[in-house]
Amino acid sequence: MAGRHFLDLSDAGGDAVAAIIADALDRKKARADWPKGKADADAPMAGRVLAMVFEKNSTRTRVSFDIAMRQLGGTAIIVDAGTSQLGRGESAADTARVLSRMADAIMVRTDDHAKIEAMARHADVPVINGLTDRSHPCQIVADLLTAIEHEKALPGLEVAWFGDGNNVLHSILEAAALMKFNVRIATPRGYEPDAEFVEMARAEGSTVTLTQDAREAAAAADVLVTDTWVSMGQADTEEKLAAMQPYRVDAALMAQAKSDAIFLHCLPAHVGDEVSEEVFEGPQSVVFDEAENRIHAQKSVLLWCFGLLG
Repeated sequence: MAGRHFLDLSDAGGDAVAAIIADALDRKKARADWPKGKADADAPMAGRVLAMVFEKNSTRTRVSFDIAMRQLGGTAIIVDAGTSQLGRGESAADTARVLSRMADAIMVRTDDHAKIEAMARHADVPVINGLTDRSHPCQIVADLLTAIEHEKALPGLEVAWFGDGNNVLHSILEAAALMKFNVRIATPRGYEPDAEFVEMARAEGSTVTLTQDAREAAAAADVLVTDTWVSMGQADTEEKLAAMQPYRVDAALMAQAKSDAIFLHCLPAHVGDEVSEEVFEGPQSVVFDEAENRIHAQKSVLLWCFGLLG
């Protein structure tokens, strides 16, 4: 294979993630006030094409990867499941083999993580995880970039999570293992993250706290993070929504954190459910910096995949 897959953060490792973030910061600074579609001065991906495979709806992933490729000097094409042979049962393996002949890299946004693993096994080009039910590594690179921009050092950082133990939290725990920060997880009983991610972070020296007390998790935290209570494709159950109510990030919860704490949310948000309007629109919310940083983070992920970084 010409290049490297990026299915989870551990595929790169801590040194590479640090290099990806540093490159993203440099590239973002270098193009300040430029038109969004103007290519970077070095155009390192000139002539390359990214195939973007979507089996789930998308705004930020779709637009940010497209703009990322444009800024790197390349192009992107969209392969929607509903309008491609994926929607009629073509296997992930065959799709990967075909797209490898037609594009230089493949980004996949899907449900079952096994699908993207199958694509990676059969592709002759880099495969990038744009989201699966297991993890969301590109989002977390953008989150780490955002935290650093807001003067948060990663080693020893105290990150507090509220709500469902989902794919975003899994990637936060993986990042904690690599970048040496701590995670407090406030979630209802029965909605905890997969134990393998908790154990991974703890094995690398991170302190991971599991609690049903949101105030305990928020106390003196540097970063507060939440996500939608019901993930895409899940049934909107009254039981789950009722269980999540004590984990809404509101002004009282933010007040438990450090005075300079920031609030992150990968979006889209259900304001009034997992986060109050006061927090979402407040001065500690950096969710739109975070959304923009998907572009800059993914540019550097792409460069790493092609061996052009680190």
